[in-house]
Amino acid sequence: MDYLQIKKAASLHGEIKISGAKNASLPLIAMTILAKNSVSIKNLPHVADINTLLKLLSNLGAKCNRGEEITTIDTSSLSETKATYDIVKTMRASILVLGPILARFGHCEVSLPGGCAIGQRPVDLHLKALEQMGAVINIEAGYIHAIAPNGLKGCNIIFDKITVTGTANIVMAAALAEGVTTITNAAREPEVVQLCEILNANGVKIDGIGTAILTIHGTDGKLIHIDEFSVIPDRIEAGTYLCAAAITRSELTLTDVNAGHLGAVLSKLQEMGSKFTITDNTITIHPSEVIKAVKIVTQEYPAFPTDMQAQFLALATQANGTSIIEERLFENRFMHVSELQRMGANISLNGHVATINGGTKLSGTDVMATDLRASSALVLAGLVAEGITNVHRIYHLDRGYDSLEKKLQNVGADIKRLKE
Repeated sequence: MDYLQIKKAASLHGEIKISGAKNASLPLIAMTILAKNSVSIKNLPHVADINTLLKLLSNLGAKCNRGEEITTIDTSSLSETKATYDIVKTMRASILVLGPILARFGHCEVSLPGGCAIGQRPVDLHLKALEQMGAVINIEAGYIHAIAPNGLKGCNIIFDKITVTGTANIVMAAALAEGVTTITNAAREPEVVQLCEILNANGVKIDGIGTAILTIHGTDGKLIHIDEFSVIPDRIEAGTYLCAAAITRSELTLTDVNAGHLGAVLSKLQEMGSKFTITDNTITIHPSEVIKAVKIVTQEYPAFPTDMQAQFLALATQANGTSIIEERLFENRFMHVSELQRMGANISLNGHVATINGGTKLSGTDVMATDLRASSALVLAGLVAEGITNVHRIYHLDRGYDSLEKKLQNVGADIKRLKE
């Protein structure tokens, strides 16, 4: 098993190229199930979750050719409709195949999903919406058994709470359904927007893209032709490297990035003292010598993303004063706190609120990654900790960050991947 060894960085300098967004890539890969042609995708990140979903499609009978720059997926030969536990258990996003397989074949079996242990993320909203569209669903022996005896029908769906994967799943199901589907309280994340934009450009009319009400005009079971497209930049990866610059008080330039997707993150970094120079596809951060304390509440897009909570918590340990971070989306997303406390951080937890007394000196030690974003928070802490930090269980990190240690090495970090 690999781990990362990190020594304190004097400062970072240079450029980091941002990879394609993992959270956009996953629904876009699932979307190829709706295609009648071989689909070419550019800018897929080289991360474990992508490889897992491609393996799942291959097991279903698709032909996947993973290239350095372009990946092609041909689902015309798809023959299986059962997504088995051995793959789905490792990644919750595997549930994204449920909607498109059911819409295309009228039946499917999908294992109940696994993934990061950051709290309950039930799929009941997905299932309730599909039942409204005419599906009959039973859960037996850990599998979702779904059939649509008369095909899926368009209807009005109101999500009780905002769900990103739920929105993506139902958009894909509705794309091949008969009639018009309206989703109210839809997720507005850039990753959902890109999925809708690509479908809309390839024969599935979707109104309200980027808003909380989506109207999808189904093709009545007809597969669509999907042209080549490129995945949007990863806003969470970009935010992580901006935090790396801020915590080490370094000037860094991010390239191939979309600042428009990072509004809440940039706003909080500005509150903490950083300044920015922004172009169409670059962000240069000019950090402050003094990091200011901050108050953060995680909410759905366009508010502050839960996927950046851990990184900002690490940054807040070096701020002047007391920061407050409230986690409103997941009930178990402060598992990194105990590891940061092992490094000397002064953090207290009260339910879903973390209070961080900043300005503490961190000391390198052995720490354990508990989930994907917690991993990156420990890396950030390691960049400013005295001595050597060893971050174990980085298979979590590899699920969502493309070449993190190489990108940090290229801008001057003392970080290397070693074997246990």
